[in-house]
Amino acid sequence: MARSPKVVDVKWEGGYRFTSADAFGHTIQVDAPIEKGAPFTAFKPGELMLTALAACTGIDVVNILNKQRHEMTGMSVKATGQQQEDPPWTYRAIHLEYTISGREIDPDHVERAIQLSEEKYCSIGSTLSGKAQITHSFQIVDSV
Repeated sequence: MARSPKVVDVKWEGGYRFTSADAFGHTIQVDAPIEKGAPFTAFKPGELMLTALAACTGIDVVNILNKQRHEMTGMSVKATGQQQEDPPWTYRAIHLEYTISGREIDPDHVERAIQLSEEKYCSIGSTLSGKAQITHSFQIVDSV
């Protein structure tokens, strides 16, 4: 069964600023400097793409570890992307660094959760992996 199409409506607000709205009524702003060094007020598209990847895989990992009844108290994902030097500045490498806090978190379960996200669940990672090499690392912080 095919999934229904996803739709966002992006409206130009002036300069290089846009507002995107999803079908649920959520909005997010996207912007870029008009010239190098000029101020801007929202995420640039490239950083927003890294955010989407980190959040997509983060949701998967939290979901999997929660189902395994791990006592997580926090998680963060830092995404670092390397782009080509020339337009269109394609991402060629992205590294995801997970920091997971909790009590008695099993490293093998964390590795497997990340692997499942990469190989099976994260649509953003699946889409980007055709162009960029995506790698990961993780650390577990034991919280008392």
